[in-house]
Amino acid sequence: MPKPPYRRNKATSATSTDSTSAANSVNEDISQQVDPGSATINVTAVEVPELTEQEISDRLHLERKVERAFFEAGKALMELRDRRLYRSTHKTFEEYCRSRFGYTRMAATYKIAAATVMENLSTIGLQNAEITTDGLQPPQMSTIGLQNVEMSTSGLQILPTNERQVHPLVALEPEVQRTAWQQAVQVAGGKVPTGRIVKDVVQRIMERTQVPNTYQIGEVCQILAKDNPELRGKGGCWGIVARVNDFSCTGRVWDGEYTVRIDHLKPLNYLESECQQMQLLCDRISRLRDSGKLEAPAEAVLKCLGELKRPYLTAFEEEILSFIERKYVTRKN
Repeated sequence: MPKPPYRRNKATSATSTDSTSAANSVNEDISQQVDPGSATINVTAVEVPELTEQEISDRLHLERKVERAFFEAGKALMELRDRRLYRSTHKTFEEYCRSRFGYTRMAATYKIAAATVMENLSTIGLQNAEITTDGLQPPQMSTIGLQNVEMSTSGLQILPTNERQVHPLVALEPEVQRTAWQQAVQVAGGKVPTGRIVKDVVQRIMERTQVPNTYQIGEVCQILAKDNPELRGKGGCWGIVARVNDFSCTGRVWDGEYTVRIDHLKPLNYLESECQQMQLLCDRISRLRDSGKLEAPAEAVLKCLGELKRPYLTAFEEEILSFIERKYVTRKN
């Protein structure tokens, strides 16, 4: 009995025919399409309403709050420190900042210093306005100075917006801070300058007013805090010069190392033998400080010794210091 014809080839052929027809259909559709380059696309326009006067006022107010955020933080930290509002939970301001905000002592100090500089700079517009009320323009006042007057009267005085713009100014005296900031604004084309621009301007000012650094390693000098917020509580402390820089010295004092500008230092002019005695005392204090957490009375004694106005210890001072050494250093070993 003959086999029925095999239908697979026929089916395949039919499928192939259908595919060819579909391809031809697609090609026809493509050929009939308009050139994409000349196609017209309809876009629905969305009207953006202008800001109302109230919205403009709100925007300026919020922008100012953002710009003043670091200033407000520094002012708050300053009040917390000055009023010792941390005393119920922490022994020192440093411990409080680290525990509550995650700030190191240096970070908190920088924020406070930045707030002080910001407060100083905010008087630029007022001072310039007072200077020009008589219609006279001082020779040193530049176009940017006049620009500041106009901006201050309209509430748009150019001020720093972050700490990086303020940090370089901390090393300058208040009057020079204002001058340096105005110069930085001028370099930035009348806009808020970057931290790099401010740093470059400050560097040029310091180079022009450079005073030779005559201090030597191992010399004993006294810290003059003046109006530098970074040196608050360090005024009158003596220290041993450990490193001599172009414009500053790094010295060891009773509670650590500090880098201080030379105009905030006073040489004590001790004899070489007296400097050696103070070096030994500094080493003893450092060992105690590094021995572990000292109790408040021990810290008070070290602070007292760190403010001595003579290059030697009395018999009583030596006795107290030796007692503290036996209690902490010996116990640790």
